[in-house]
Amino acid sequence: MTTVKQSPELTPSVEELEEQERRLVLRRFTHDDAWALGSLLVEMARERRAPVAIDIHRAGQQLFHAALPGSAPDNDAWIARKRRVVERYGCASYLVGSRYRAKGTTFEASSRLDPDTYAAHGGSFPITVEGVGVIGAVTVSGLPQLQDHQMVVEALERFLSRS
Repeated sequence: MTTVKQSPELTPSVEELEEQERRLVLRRFTHDDAWALGSLLVEMARERRAPVAIDIHRAGQQLFHAALPGSAPDNDAWIARKRRVVERYGCASYLVGSRYRAKGTTFEASSRLDPDTYAAHGGSFPITVEGVGVIGAVTVSGLPQLQDHQMVVEALERFLSRS
């Protein structure tokens, strides 16, 4: 078993991450909504000069993708691996990894899933529609995993406040 060191004052708890998912539920999610959310993430990334790639998938279809200056093809591979975690577990990739860390292990050591296919690193968040459930994922890759996660959460909060 691998023990993972974390900084509790900087790292959200499993409970805090679960609360984010309960709170960030949409009434609907259309192609136009994907464009608006993706464009909002691009705007945020440009303001921060964040070298990220951004991706939004719904029901197996890519609805939005952008790669900002400084991002690399490897970011697309990370996006796919993090998104697969959301699709398999129905919750944020960072939450899945945090649940393993809370048990004193890692996703890679204990999930029995291929790390070339799945990555429980922060940055992919479920798109959840009220009365329906998880229908897709919004993913950011290019920053440290907590920052990727926080950027997506902030964008969803802003997006919901506009609706």
